[in-house]
Order: sequence, then structure tokens, then C-alpha cells
Amino acid sequence: MRRRSLLIAVPAGLVTLAGCGDDDKSDTAKSSSSPSPSASASAPPPPKIVDGPLPAITAGTKFGEKPTVAKGSGDPSKDLAVKTVIAGGGKTVAENDYIQANYLGQVWSTAKVFDNSYDRKTPLVIQLAQGGIIDGWRYGLVGKKAGSRVEMSVPPTWGYGTQGNAQAGIKGTDTLVFVVDIENTFNSKSSAKGKDVPQSDAALPKVGTNTDGKAPSIDVPKADAPTKLVAEYVIEGDGETVAADSSVLVQYKGVVWDGGKEFDSTYSRKQLTSFSLQQVVKGWAQGLTGKKVGSRVLIVIPPDLGYGDSPPEGSGIEKDSTLVFSVDILAKM
Repeated sequence: MRRRSLLIAVPAGLVTLAGCGDDDKSDTAKSSSSPSPSASASAPPPPKIVDGPLPAITAGTKFGEKPTVAKGSGDPSKDLAVKTVIAGGGKTVAENDYIQANYLGQVWSTAKVFDNSYDRKTPLVIQLAQGGIIDGWRYGLVGKKAGSRVEMSVPPTWGYGTQGNAQAGIKGTDTLVFVVDIENTFNSKSSAKGKDVPQSDAALPKVGTNTDGKAPSIDVPKADAPTKLVAEYVIEGDGETVAADSSVLVQYKGVVWDGGKEFDSTYSRKQLTSFSLQQVVKGWAQGLTGKKVGSRVLIVIPPDLGYGDSPPEGSGIEKDSTLVFSVDILAKM
């Protein structure tokens, strides 16, 4: 299993796709031993943000390079110290956004590195939401722009609290230093980004190609539904290829083939969804495997790869329904 980030404030259970997952296979249950601090019963007050002191970055000074950071000199600030080391020109990060970032974390007093994503060669994708990540990140990165390198000094109050994190070697009195390279940020208005692909098969639904953050249209033909899985690009991105065991961040809309009635949508909820392809119905897992990040994909799922004769209660899906989805793959997690 992929090693989890130590930044997460609660065990990193992926949100199962509404009505499309199996709660008994939740990632939370499989990951209870991951070194994640517990969420506090009550969040600390917002910190005062200051510009230092912060240790020098002595090597790996370019965006995307693994940094080497000096040991802290003297006492760290009791406030949250934040500095934009490299200013990016991308989208501005907002509260509750999902960010994609590489990072390194170390202890102020010893310069001991306790976690970094550079060696894993996989950036972290995580939501800047209360209870979902340590508060130092939540307060320190909001307002920064994608393409920026940010250095932070996080006191225990907005880090792991007085309990620290024994598995990571972090004491309850340790101030932590982070260098974060913000690659991208995503919110409820994010869309696929790529080239439109011709939709020439009249027997298949037509999906809108708008990328303005609004839900695309799905026009289902008045014809018999296909009996086999369909997974076709509507917009083809140029990002990483999704593997069968990948976790992904998506926008999606689902309708029933018979009548085209919508039964689920992240657009309606104004909230992105993340999940593992090992946690969803077979049609989703097979349909997204091999597709590229940045793409919009049409998936038509026959009953035997969907819910068959056991649709989720209250979903509005009848037994043995063929389902049609438009899925924007925003990031691989």
C-alpha cells in the first residue's frame, strides 16, 4: 500500500462515491495504523501569521526540487510563520480547496526530516478543510497561488498538538518546518482540461464539452442500452494514466439510461469527490483504469457491472438499470 502523508489530521479514509462504493471496504478501515494525528474535539483559534523566523533553504532551491533546510536557529515563533519563497502565477488557493503539492517536513530543533513527498515521486492531493489536515497548512496556504513555494514554521498548536506524533518522532513540544511546492488547486468549479474528442457514435450518449465548472449535458439516445461497458474520452487530457489501484479526485454526473434522469452529481452538491478505484462498482473501476488525468470520460455501465438488482436505497435507481456517467478526472492521488 502507498505510504500515507503524515499531514492528515484524521485517518485518511477516502470519500466513497455517493451510492457507488462499498462501505465494508473503506480505506479508513485498512489504514488505522497509519501515523495520523487525531482531530481535536475543538479547533484552536486562528493563528497570527508572521513572516519569520524561518530556517534557510540551503539546497534544492528551485520549485519542484527536493529542498534541504537548515536547522532552526534559536527559538521558533509561537505564531505561524509563513513566507512565499517563490511566487507562482496560477490559481489562488482557497479554504476547502484540494491542493496538489510536493512537500518536505522537518523538526525545527533537530532538522530531522519526518516526511517528504519528493522521494515518493508522488505529490500529495489533499483538501484544506478543518479536521482533514493540520491547521498550519490550512491557514498558511490559503491565499497562495499555484506555482508557489511556501515555507512555514508550525507550532504544536496548529500542528500535532501536545500529543505530538510518536510514530513520526514528533514530540508535543516540537515546532515543525515545512517547504511546500503548490502544483495545482481544485474546487467545485474545476473541470477537465484537454482536447475534445469527436463523439460520432449515434448509439451512445452525447456529453457536453463545456469546461466552465458547470455540469455538462448528457443526452441519452432513444435506443437500447449497450450490454457491455463503454468508456470513451469526451475530452482527452495529457496527465498521468490512472491505474487499477489508483485513487482519484473527480467531478461527475450520473443519469439513468432509461429516461436520462439525474440521480447523483458533484456539481449539484458543489463538492468534489475522491475515492479509490478499489472501492467503487466494477464499471467505474474498469472504465477509469487506463484513462489520463485531465480527461472527461463517458462511462456507460450495464447492470452486471453496476448495481444489478440491488441499487442503493433512496438513490432513485431501479433494479437492473444501465447507468451513464460523465467523469472529469482532476487528479491522481
